[in-house]
Amino acid sequence: MKKLKNIYLNFKHYWFLMMQLISRDFKVKYKRSVLGVLWSLLYPILMLTVMTIVFSNMFKFSVEGVNYIVYLMTGIIMWNYFSEASNTAMTSVVMNFTLINKVYIPKYIFPIAKCIFVGINFVLTLIPWLAIIGLSYVGLGQYTCHFNVYYLLLPYIFLCLFLFTVGVSLFLSCVSVFLRDVFYIYGIILTIWNYVTPVFYSIDMLPPKLQMIFMFNPLYQYLSSVRGIVLFGTRPSFATLGLLGLIAVFSLLVGGIVFKKNQDKFIYYV
Repeated sequence: MKKLKNIYLNFKHYWFLMMQLISRDFKVKYKRSVLGVLWSLLYPILMLTVMTIVFSNMFKFSVEGVNYIVYLMTGIIMWNYFSEASNTAMTSVVMNFTLINKVYIPKYIFPIAKCIFVGINFVLTLIPWLAIIGLSYVGLGQYTCHFNVYYLLLPYIFLCLFLFTVGVSLFLSCVSVFLRDVFYIYGIILTIWNYVTPVFYSIDMLPPKLQMIFMFNPLYQYLSSVRGIVLFGTRPSFATLGLLGLIAVFSLLVGGIVFKKNQDKFIYYV
């Protein structure tokens, strides 16, 4: 309990700094951009358009009984959040070594700030996502998606995804300080991880044994839970909701412990 209190007090004390880091990221990302933050709304729509043309028309991908456009966009926005947040957070400590050398700052602020920054963009992408779900009522896609009471569970699932991503980011940002090769290795891992996560296809296309292996993929669990609510109007079981929370807490604990044990050594390597 005392450790949790100390973490809370640290967050409270350095919250202003974290907000400044997030604000800086926004300024850098949208510097000299005419549309600015609007790109957060336009990008998923443009990406969805391209991928829908490629996968549904050229490669003839579809998922039986569901609106493939919504299916695809759900996968895109959730995968993009995890991959972008973990990838940018991985370099956050190394990229801020000049600041770390000058003043004392809790190092975990840097990867968490990146996850929050990308998370804000993720929340913005939910606007066109919900709009496309609404447009399914007027003929966008072959099947209609229905808004239902289980949408109230989406914030919980997205929070679990955020905590899982923070845990992975803390681990990566720590390891990358000592082993810079991780910057390149993780890019390869993300590519493989993308293909074994059903972003644009259904695991029903795969043999049953392979499907069982894919279910150990944490991102599959988050994706399938959201898709079940949005596409089928079904509530994830309590066991599934509990599993999502356990995955998030486990990732956060492992990443936090590894980061805390090694953070005092960072100054000798950055």
